[in-house]
Amino acid sequence: MNHAIILPILLPLFAGALLMLLHRSGKSFKRALSLLATLALIPVTAWLVLLAGDGELRVYALGDWRPPFGIILLLDRLSALMVLLTAVLAGFAALYASAGEDERAPNFHALFQFQLAGINGAFLTGDLFNLFVFFEILLIASYGLLVYGNGAARARAGMHYVVLNLLGSSFFLIGVGTLYGLLGTLNMADMAARVASADSQTAPLVAAAGFLLLVVFGLKAAILPLYFWLPRTYAAASAPVAALFAIMTKVGLYAILRVFTLVFGSEAGELAFYAHDWLWWLALLTLAAGAIGALAARSLQEMISYLLVISVGSLLAVFALGSRASLGAGLYYLVHSTLVCGGLFLLADLLGRQRGELAGALQVGPMLRQPMLLGGLFFFGALAVAGLPPLSGFLGKLLMLRSAGTGATALEFWPLLLIAGLASIVTLSRAGNRLFWRNNGQAAEGPLADPLRLAATAGLLLASVVLVIVAQPLQAYLDAAAAQLLDLAPYLRIVEGGEA
Repeated sequence: MNHAIILPILLPLFAGALLMLLHRSGKSFKRALSLLATLALIPVTAWLVLLAGDGELRVYALGDWRPPFGIILLLDRLSALMVLLTAVLAGFAALYASAGEDERAPNFHALFQFQLAGINGAFLTGDLFNLFVFFEILLIASYGLLVYGNGAARARAGMHYVVLNLLGSSFFLIGVGTLYGLLGTLNMADMAARVASADSQTAPLVAAAGFLLLVVFGLKAAILPLYFWLPRTYAAASAPVAALFAIMTKVGLYAILRVFTLVFGSEAGELAFYAHDWLWWLALLTLAAGAIGALAARSLQEMISYLLVISVGSLLAVFALGSRASLGAGLYYLVHSTLVCGGLFLLADLLGRQRGELAGALQVGPMLRQPMLLGGLFFFGALAVAGLPPLSGFLGKLLMLRSAGTGATALEFWPLLLIAGLASIVTLSRAGNRLFWRNNGQAAEGPLADPLRLAATAGLLLASVVLVIVAQPLQAYLDAAAAQLLDLAPYLRIVEGGEA
């Protein structure tokens, strides 16, 4: 076994535990340890991406108990990509927090590390019960991160977030228990084999349990009608937390893609892709709701949250199409939207600091102290997130539109995606007008942007340029990841002898 597979979980887990033990240490020590652990994930996960690039599935059997009896971690191109994306996003978010945003909570960095352990575990696990366990780890850490710093808005958003996710966790446990009672296993590769052989009496119950999981994953991904918690929660969170939360919706989408492609994929007999029609219409409705919400947003953070909902709807639509081209296009857009939206959350905080009491409210306020610098970053981020050329958002949307083909699906998908893009341009233009072009004649009294915060913000936004530069090799890797995901035979061989 290659022990590097478990490092994305162990590194933040041990770092978080050490930070808790040394919670009385100075803030400089905590920041250094947290940054070191977070930045160390980038070369580790980059190595995993290179390792997974040969197309071989790698299994890490905890305790050396072989599947299907033991708990396994599974490394393929998709899981490797997701942990690398998490590491890059978390590195910039931790850098931003280290400029002073972490001072209001003594255990901020410990919670940050525990959330990373949960997110990476969710991407790497090959066992449905441990997907539940890692969901709980990342959620418990996110509860603390969301409410730190106090404030009525954060307390209200935190309460809604906690109650909804506790309800979701209950449904998750019921669904997992039902599937285990029916199939006798929770190893996802083994479940795929057993679902395929389910008889006519068992199949409806398996399908019902699968729908229950879909509700849970839809709540995590913020799919209509389960997305209402997201705008308020993300708008209330502090900037580095909101930036890290940009990957949280992708955890839900990843779970949908993994479970409904592997367990209920092409080898599932009468249950093959049974939920995809539901996913398609839910995706289109989510896309429309995100566009309407963005137009109605009253604050910059709320607007960015709805732009994130638009990306969720777009991604779910191409995942529901289920072709190699649509999955590859969706994965490219997933990387783009996660990094750019994370950067916009950081930028919104930089703007809010200079606007004083108005913060991120989309109202005419004082003239900013750095209008050219912050305005340039906002213009760049707006081009990227709206999908205008020549940045990565344009490439991602172009790939998704092409993957829809020319039939009825294109007739349904193209207008909604383009109208959502138009809504994004309108709301971003309105926000830019109120933030930069118009002012009340007063000078802003807020501080100049901290260089460390500027570097973290610019780093995430400039990822849009990097994604264009490396578009060809990246898209080749993502197409291969999509092909690997649709070829279930190697996954089914996992239960026969570990490595596939």
